[in-house]
Amino acid sequence: MKPADPIESIGRLNPLQKIALKKLGIRIVSDLLYHFPTRYGDTSEMRSITGLRSGDSAVVFGKITGLKMSKGFKTKIAMAEGWIEDGTGRIKAIWFNQPYLAKMTAEGAFVRVEGKVSERKKTSELYFSNPKIETVNKIPVGVGDSLFGAEGEQHTLYPVYPESRGVTSNWIYHAIGKIFTSGILENFPDPIPQDILSKYNLPSIKTALVWVHTPQKAADAEAARKRFSFEEVFLIQLNKQRAKQEWQKNKSFVIEKSPEEIAEFTSRFPFAETSAQKRANETILNDFKKGHAMSRLLEGDVGSGKTAVAATTVYAVTTSRPKGQNFGNLQTAYMCPTEILATQHFESFIKFFSHLPIQIALITGSGCRKFPSKVNPEGWTDIPRNQLLKWVANGEIPILIGTHALIQKAVKFKNLAYVIIDEQHRFGTAQRQKLVRKDKIAPHLLSMTATPIPRTLALTVYGDLDLSLLDEMPVGRKSIITEIVLPTKRDEIYEKIRTELKAGRQAYVICPRIDLPDPNKEAAVIAKSVKEEAERLQEKIFPEYEIGILHSKMTPDAKDKAMEEFKNGKTKILCATSVVEVGVNVPNATVIVIEGAERFGLAQLHQLRGRVIRSNDQAYCYVFADTKTQKTLDRLKALQTAKNGFELAEYDLKFRGAGELSGAKQWGVSDIAMEALKNLKMVEAARTEATRLIVEDETLSLYPTLASAVASRGLEVHFE
Repeated sequence: MKPADPIESIGRLNPLQKIALKKLGIRIVSDLLYHFPTRYGDTSEMRSITGLRSGDSAVVFGKITGLKMSKGFKTKIAMAEGWIEDGTGRIKAIWFNQPYLAKMTAEGAFVRVEGKVSERKKTSELYFSNPKIETVNKIPVGVGDSLFGAEGEQHTLYPVYPESRGVTSNWIYHAIGKIFTSGILENFPDPIPQDILSKYNLPSIKTALVWVHTPQKAADAEAARKRFSFEEVFLIQLNKQRAKQEWQKNKSFVIEKSPEEIAEFTSRFPFAETSAQKRANETILNDFKKGHAMSRLLEGDVGSGKTAVAATTVYAVTTSRPKGQNFGNLQTAYMCPTEILATQHFESFIKFFSHLPIQIALITGSGCRKFPSKVNPEGWTDIPRNQLLKWVANGEIPILIGTHALIQKAVKFKNLAYVIIDEQHRFGTAQRQKLVRKDKIAPHLLSMTATPIPRTLALTVYGDLDLSLLDEMPVGRKSIITEIVLPTKRDEIYEKIRTELKAGRQAYVICPRIDLPDPNKEAAVIAKSVKEEAERLQEKIFPEYEIGILHSKMTPDAKDKAMEEFKNGKTKILCATSVVEVGVNVPNATVIVIEGAERFGLAQLHQLRGRVIRSNDQAYCYVFADTKTQKTLDRLKALQTAKNGFELAEYDLKFRGAGELSGAKQWGVSDIAMEALKNLKMVEAARTEATRLIVEDETLSLYPTLASAVASRGLEVHFE
């Protein structure tokens, strides 16, 4: 058996198992070996059979007898069954749909059984239903630590795997056992070079695979997981460092602006720049002078002034001439994730640049606009798409703002010198290479995000970008007053909101769902819905105010209309899903209510809260939580104590668990790699080694196994 063999080579699979394995991402043998346990059965919970009760989840050790395959009397379901005996009593174990288990365990063998105890209604007989079973050499003496000491038999911890309908954790365990006995590990290729394994005291691939799936003790499992965490982050870093080096090989436009020119532009802002904004401007302007393409991430809290930094740096580009010309302008493409945000930035840029003879255009799926208009020099006008594309292609429009429509083939620039990606657009190496001109000149790239990202995640996922942080808020900006509201305090909070509305302010109400859940579905998430809540608020709480709704299933026109009516004050309350979290700017909205807050990650709650920090008026965030658990309440209280979004993101990563980190899945990073992101030293070590290898041998020709692993990993990890 070889690592690249199809998964069917381990034995015959039924259609349900094939579907389940595909759902788990398991297509070849090595995929199953890299399907790691989420946890391990705890032997310290060992019980005697005589003390078992219905409903218990228990671990017992004993001798198994009476093993046989059978079928259910009425259901005809194929199953295996047998008796487990430990000296205090005996109990039946039944494995439904797994008759093969009767052949895989020897009659009279000592076993460790873990599972749930059920009870037959008619006879009150107890039995284990689909327990996990493992053969051991001896029955252990005592419990807890003695299981691993000289007094008792040393035996493996039992792995618990992510399952899917048709494939149980038990099935996966036995399938991996089959793979191990095939001898596959003898020549299993190790992607990590030996010198790096030795330097960081990491186990080899063969040892790590054995330890992660069949650990003798907890320390083995931990060492194996540490190795695989390092491996995944290391492969991502190699991809990112190679991409960075490739990008920096491209020449770019040299743009030089004096501090005096920049100061003259920023002096027109209706606010004073923060020190963080000045630092970011200076760093980007220095990158512009270097002659090779910049690739930088600007990370800043909601309301920290990223748009002003973008405008200042766009000014430097737009007022620069193409090389060797004393006419024309260098061009900027500013890409936004939604039409609402693109339109908002178009309007903001008109304010920033209206005093200059510079044309600004907007392109979205809904249409195109241009500023200034011949008819109205102080306003914009709708223009035909073909006309806009013609003006962009001949360089007449230096600033083009839009959605992903910007990077379609039809959009051609004459002198594209600067690309700004706003808010987590998927924009990887392949997309960037499309921006490189035939003469190998590439635009400078600035990616901006208001999503608070833990430092380790930023260093890993954005490993090919230099990092700039906006960690200060504008002068005069008041902190949002945040309250965690339990059900008993609702009426009191509604009165506080009414006071704000009477003063002419507006409010957001955020709900986790769009529609009411289907009550017939067992797994339906019972949470407040936008439509139902808007109706309830209109009829029972705020009948005197107009209430609008906004959610992702609405058409773009309906969304724009809802947002426009809220922006111009026609609707006083906007009931919405988290679709409003990115960039929407309504300075008059000073209150946000978040329903079912326990369903959101802290980073997302912080993003939502940022919708009401768009002015110097006092803002309020009411976090409505229906939870009764202290752990969840403590997590929500971090919203009140954390100084900024970065601190909250670190809290989320540390206390909420890497796999649950808001947005974790969007990075294309596995749960085991997310574990590594709690360890800054590990991430920095992986980054250091990756950078060293790429500098020494960019194609990794000296490390073919590593090069192959990097290539396959590159298909999975994406830049958001």
